[in-house]
Amino acid sequence: MVRALTLLLACQLAGEVLVAAARQVVPGVAFPGPVVGMGLLFAVLVLRRGAGRSLEATGGALLRNLSLLFVPAAVGIVQQGDVLAAFGLPLIVALLASTVLTLVVTVYAFLAVARWTERRRAK
Repeated sequence: MVRALTLLLACQLAGEVLVAAARQVVPGVAFPGPVVGMGLLFAVLVLRRGAGRSLEATGGALLRNLSLLFVPAAVGIVQQGDVLAAFGLPLIVALLASTVLTLVVTVYAFLAVARWTERRRAK
């Protein structure tokens, strides 16, 4: 479990470092470090040809308790009531649009991976 957590946190840290370095070269780069870290983790998993039991168990434990990670964000939203009152409608529209877009992209990504997996099995 410690090795798996170390890998997860190392990938996130590497993503943050890469984004910080990119901002030094190109100011205004607005790409989240954790997303870059997930890309790095994906590359590591592809190179290792899988996650392994430890990483799967650790990831499963984190996912089962994921709702706890949203509590600080919810408290922050409640504290920004004046901002919500001023920009409520645009925020709701942006949230709904981004949710629909995310669902559509997720479906197409799933279909692409399913086709790719099916072709791989057929070989």
